[in-house]
Amino acid sequence: MSHGNMNLTLKVWRQKNKKTEGKIETYQVAGISPDMSFLEMFDVLNEQLIGEGKEPIAFDHDCREGICGMCSMYINGRPHGPKGGITTCQLHMRSFSDGDTIVVEPWRAKAFPVIKDLVVDRAAFDRIQAAGGFVSVNTGNAQDANSIPIAKEDADEAFAAAACIGCGACVAACQNASAMLFVSAKVSQFALLPQGQPERKMRVERMVAQMDEEGFGSCTNTGACSAECPKEISLEHIARLNREYLGAKLTSQGV
Repeated sequence: MSHGNMNLTLKVWRQKNKKTEGKIETYQVAGISPDMSFLEMFDVLNEQLIGEGKEPIAFDHDCREGICGMCSMYINGRPHGPKGGITTCQLHMRSFSDGDTIVVEPWRAKAFPVIKDLVVDRAAFDRIQAAGGFVSVNTGNAQDANSIPIAKEDADEAFAAAACIGCGACVAACQNASAMLFVSAKVSQFALLPQGQPERKMRVERMVAQMDEEGFGSCTNTGACSAECPKEISLEHIARLNREYLGAKLTSQGV
């Protein structure tokens, strides 16, 4: 064992499925390298559990490169852990100290029911996206697309909004489990670009309606969502969503 390896106490939420009650189980892991990622540490714990004839902890992961947003763990009361601007797979164990107790839970939101252990069902985000997060217009090939002049400031803002990976940390961070940062990012990236204009009003109305139908809470304006977002999506997008929504409602038929 090299110098600096850690022994840790892990308190992890275990839950068989949506219908069963969950509870915190306590585990000990030893010899954890500071250079391991948080998910690699969980791999070590799961190998240990399998070796003891116990069921491993279910958790979401795919790319392990901070791209997919699946590694959604609530660590010591913070989505994706104590560091800003990163996903759980990018969190290294050097962020913790030997002897630490780490509490790991799933996202907590009515609209994100627990499937098993640390895995939650985030299909609500997919349904919101399907409600309006697309363009039906023919955007043409690359040459045509590049012939449409777009102000650099608008292009940069749209690109920043499009950086959202839909992990749900914003929902987990919000005391009301609001999805406003996610929805505003998806609305923003289209509202700022010419290709997004034909369905602009319909898009925001449909996506907000779907968000409400899914059971997400209202925006608290505390900024916890943006502070915990691994892609640091700005609160300005929520302000834009509110403007887009009000504009759409004011010009809808029958208003």
